[in-house]
Amino acid sequence: MHGYILNLNNCYKLSIFICSMNYLAHAYLSFNKPDILVGNMISDYIKGKKQFDYPLPVQKGIRLHRAIDHFTDTHPATHELKSFFRPQYRLYAGAFADVVYDHFLATDVHEFKTELALKVFADNTYQLLEPQATLFPLPFKKMFPYMQSQNWLYNYRHTWAIEKSFGGLVHRAAYLTECKIAFDIFNDHYKAMQVCYAAFFPDLKKFTIGQLDE
Repeated sequence: MHGYILNLNNCYKLSIFICSMNYLAHAYLSFNKPDILVGNMISDYIKGKKQFDYPLPVQKGIRLHRAIDHFTDTHPATHELKSFFRPQYRLYAGAFADVVYDHFLATDVHEFKTELALKVFADNTYQLLEPQATLFPLPFKKMFPYMQSQNWLYNYRHTWAIEKSFGGLVHRAAYLTECKIAFDIFNDHYKAMQVCYAAFFPDLKKFTIGQLDE
């Protein structure tokens, strides 16, 4: 999630499912560890030395999020996936790729064997986050009720939600004016993007487990 300019602080102002990027992946790769989960979910809102204001386990989650982002950005499959969006969206290609990865994670039967399993995971994630709300930075604190009430984590499985997420990227991006072409690209290259995800996510999961074991 690097190399593009997003106004994340305005995200909570939106009232429909359009703000999330790859929250599902970061939640899933926290492996139901509450402190890691909090850090992983709020990391984009924590700048510089502010991370040291948090308890050590939450700091680990913040660092894990950044390690996941770096691994994602430098993986060959991500380079391939971004290539579909890059001619039209250039530096924002990575933002669209993040959303696409969450869609394929939400529909991955190896990770969520049934639609109900994804719903249970999403509900459990919200329940783990709620008691930690005092640790949320203000933008995430204001955004979280929308994430929960509109069930962003679950709805990633639906293409209509991906279209709305693309719209959210345009709404808060500094230099984007439309997302219709992005959604057309997503539909036109759906199978090829799914192949990119299949080549990427097992590597990311293995990497993340290694980071948590350190």
